[in-house]
Amino acid sequence: MVGQGSGTGARPVRRVLRWSLVVLTAVVLGVVVAFQVSPWPTTLLVRYSPDVNGQAALAALEAHVPPGVTGVVDEAYAGDPDARLDVFYPEGTTEALPTVVWVHGGAFVAGTKDGTTAYAKILAASGYTVASVEYTKAPEGRYPLQVQQVAAALQHLQTHAGRLHVDTARMVLAGDSAGAHIASQTALAVTDGDYAAAAGLPRALRASQLRGVVLACGAYDLTIPDYSDGVMGRVQRDLLWAYTGEKHFEDDPRIAYASIPQHVTPAYPPTFLTAGDEDPLEPHSHALAEALRAQDVEVDSLFFPADHRPGVGHEYQFDLDRPEGRQALARILGFLERVTAPAPG
Repeated sequence: MVGQGSGTGARPVRRVLRWSLVVLTAVVLGVVVAFQVSPWPTTLLVRYSPDVNGQAALAALEAHVPPGVTGVVDEAYAGDPDARLDVFYPEGTTEALPTVVWVHGGAFVAGTKDGTTAYAKILAASGYTVASVEYTKAPEGRYPLQVQQVAAALQHLQTHAGRLHVDTARMVLAGDSAGAHIASQTALAVTDGDYAAAAGLPRALRASQLRGVVLACGAYDLTIPDYSDGVMGRVQRDLLWAYTGEKHFEDDPRIAYASIPQHVTPAYPPTFLTAGDEDPLEPHSHALAEALRAQDVEVDSLFFPADHRPGVGHEYQFDLDRPEGRQALARILGFLERVTAPAPG
């Protein structure tokens, strides 16, 4: 009797285990299929990663914001709900100031302008008007919408230059990570009409208005990554799939214009480039620096040797508690002072 009872009780347990295995298998297969047919799974993993606009890092940066900076927040620059910008400048400003327009990062699918607020205020405290631009994240908005939105923001800043203390003759485009890519491509369209026409991009400034470009930890060349190289390759592919709307974006001639080093000309503005030695995107910065120098473009770069310890990672420039972050800030401010200096005479 005992043996029969034990066998009877074991059967439901085995049945539950079998069904659990079936359900688990179905879930795993569903996840695998989801990653194959849509960029959304990777998008959501990145978008909700604590490393993107991490609150601890932002709080640490806030501690470095000096007093005496004011501005306007969440000003609409176009009809789209995402089309908003913040503008900061020193308190008491009554004149137009050299203007830095910063485009935030977030792998094209995440991040917000709020992540750059403290840094924008720090730059503004040194005598600049600094605008931080929000744009529509992918895949909700697809390339080239983000470049078009930055162009719309530039147009808005010129239209409202007096109220926002914008010196439209002394403007600098800047960005970090994905925002560095958007800023660099915007600069390319501004300074090369043939490229802008071929790529189908707007030109919101005259080339003479754009005094320089500041690019931190960006991805600039879509041909560099090995998209078949394990998890990292797959993640990069999915993020660009989300941004471009094309799973096989490498084969789309329209999207080839989003690779910046292949298209720069001598007309590209003076550029400050930096990336950390442990930043997986560092090769992009070296490639762009080399391409610009080959065109005799003025390049001011800040890189670190491979044996630098401790290593310098992605978006290091926002960590002003480290000497490398402070060094980058000093170099950026020096670059801004140099390129926005009034013309002699």
